[in-house]
Parts: sequence; structure tokens; C-alpha cells
Amino acid sequence: MKKLVYFLSVMFLMAAFVPASTAKTPKKEKPELTEEQKTRLVEIENRVEEIKASDFSDMSKEERKEMRDELRELKKETKEIGGGVYLSVGAIIIILLILILIT
Repeated sequence: MKKLVYFLSVMFLMAAFVPASTAKTPKKEKPELTEEQKTRLVEIENRVEEIKASDFSDMSKEERKEMRDELRELKKETKEIGGGVYLSVGAIIIILLILILIT
């Protein structure tokens, strides 16, 4: 019986949220990036690749923390420059809460 209730609740939630997520929304036009911004994005991408390629096992705890902080700052900067992609996770949170309450 629990499996049936669980299955039906998941199916109901999927049926309820899928039409809302597929609704057509007007797309925002992204502003064109200036040459400065394009070069800065390339610099950021190169730096991130350098950080990914580095060996963290040889670093001290402070150095790893500095790397994490630097990556966070680079991420913030790219969101400001490029506008970033924002995804709605409200539906996922609601589904998880309901699943937790059911079990």
C-alpha cells in the first residue's frame, strides 16, 4: 500500500509540475559583451583550468582555502559579466519535502 501511495504521489507531482515548466516564457535577450568582458572571461576560464589541473595533495590547508575562495570570486565575477543561468529549484524542494513526509 505504501508503494502505491508513493508511486501515485510522485506521478501526481510530475504531472502537476511538467506543464508549468514547459510553459512558454518570453526569452530575455542577452546584452552583447564588450571586448574587455570577453577577454576577462577568457582569462577567468584559463585560470579555472589551471586550478583544476593543479595538484591539491601538495598544498597546505591554507593554500587550498585560498584556491576555493579564488574560485568563488571568479564564479561571482562570471555571473555578473555573463548574466548567469538561474534555475528554479522550488519544485524540487517541494517534491523532496513531500517524499520525506511520506516515508
